[in-house]
Amino acid sequence: MSQTPEESHVQEDDSIPLQHDAEHEKPRNKQQSVLIYLVILFAAAFLLMALSYFMQRRTSDATIEGLRESVSAMQSVEDIQAENESLKQQVTDLQTQLSQAERELEDLQSQREHLTMQQEQLIRAMDLFWQIDEAYVRGRYSLCRTLIQQMEDSTAGSSLREYLPTESTTDTDRYAPADRYQEIYDAVT
Repeated sequence: MSQTPEESHVQEDDSIPLQHDAEHEKPRNKQQSVLIYLVILFAAAFLLMALSYFMQRRTSDATIEGLRESVSAMQSVEDIQAENESLKQQVTDLQTQLSQAERELEDLQSQREHLTMQQEQLIRAMDLFWQIDEAYVRGRYSLCRTLIQQMEDSTAGSSLREYLPTESTTDTDRYAPADRYQEIYDAVT
């Protein structure tokens, strides 16, 4: 079978468009798949960048929250230290006040002991004075002198005469005990 030149030309003409179409279609498919591939790569890169951003943001937020807690804790520590210093100052002030109060207490106890001793001496002096006065009024002068010697005895440090009141506590014109004792002393000795 032999083909006529026309037939072979027609066949060739028919194959030319097909070949031409095939040559032009392949690059278009290749370009489309490269373009799709690039879009997928950009989308993946964008998703990875977005994921990275959110992870970094979360880490940053956690760090900021940690810093806030640290600052809050530091502020609490500073407040506690300030309160501690204030309490130390209060303790020092209270210790000073306590020491002063203890000194005042010792002074008051000393004064109380002194006043108690004076009161005891006053009671003894008044008791002797009334005995001397009674013996003088009854004319028992030797007993009166003996009692005056006891009143004037200064072996305990001072005589009881010093403890006799020098003013009368009554509103009458009577002598004070010290004045009456001096009158009896002058009359008997």
